[in-house]
Amino acid sequence: MKKSYVYFITNKNNSVIYIGVTTNLKKRVYEHKTKTRKGFTSKYNCEKLVYFEEYNSIKEAIIREKQLKAGNRKRKEQLINTLNPDWLDLAVDWVFNIN
Repeated sequence: MKKSYVYFITNKNNSVIYIGVTTNLKKRVYEHKTKTRKGFTSKYNCEKLVYFEEYNSIKEAIIREKQLKAGNRKRKEQLINTLNPDWLDLAVDWVFNIN
């Protein structure tokens, strides 16, 4: 079964938090960083991966994504701070190595 991911991506000022779901996290983050797809994240320059969770199925990931999107910003920040208190880009090494 293919792994799935829920992820948080933000801009350099951490003023916007985008929550997404994907089956290929490295590829999807690369798309955000290179602004391959036009939309919310390219408009607000969201390209810094600050949080992610791994799931065994896309259905589980989508359920979790909906839960997270329903929460307020404070809860999202608390979740990020548990894993990544400095809000570092967790995908910094993936930019040129997306395999």
